[in-house]
Amino acid sequence: MQASLDKRWPLKVGALLGLLVALAALAFHLWHSGKRDESVQGGPISMASTQGAFSLSQLEEDQLAVISFGYTSCPDVCPITQAVKRQALSQLDDAQRTRVVPVMITVDLERDTLARMREYMEAFGSEFVGLVGTPGELADVTERYGVAWQRTEAEDSRMQYTVDHTSALYVVDREGEILEQVLYSPTPAALVSTLDRELARREG
Repeated sequence: MQASLDKRWPLKVGALLGLLVALAALAFHLWHSGKRDESVQGGPISMASTQGAFSLSQLEEDQLAVISFGYTSCPDVCPITQAVKRQALSQLDDAQRTRVVPVMITVDLERDTLARMREYMEAFGSEFVGLVGTPGELADVTERYGVAWQRTEAEDSRMQYTVDHTSALYVVDREGEILEQVLYSPTPAALVSTLDRELARREG
């Protein structure tokens, strides 16, 4: 019996370590997403993307971008966030939907190539745009948008490391003005409400 317990012990330790990493990441998301810094600047975003060179300035006057920060190896928050964007878009009418551009900016430049980002974003819809910046571009944009992110080693995991990051959504116009910061939620209600309001303001 003792030998059997000894064999299972490494598995239990590994599972516990994995749980602790997941809980730490969740705490990071909730803490930073719940903080609204009124001094956040926002502003222009120009990076290489899964659909060619991307700039917010390419948006029409009546268009909005819904921006999130994440990475393709993210096990939970990022795919949920993209699914929430997709659900929100499905609740808009056809005319509204063409005026919203869903964007994700990677915070994992080591693993997320444009090819990898393209495959990931296309799983949510052809209108989804993935941005891969240089280290300098990423540092600049995350600072101006008040986005916190940090690499956390996970040596006992196949992922090797995770990237904890702010999980809020930023609804912005072509100038990069942050019209609304939508806190992380697994449901689309808050995002739909924000888009309805901001799109209506730009009609006519």
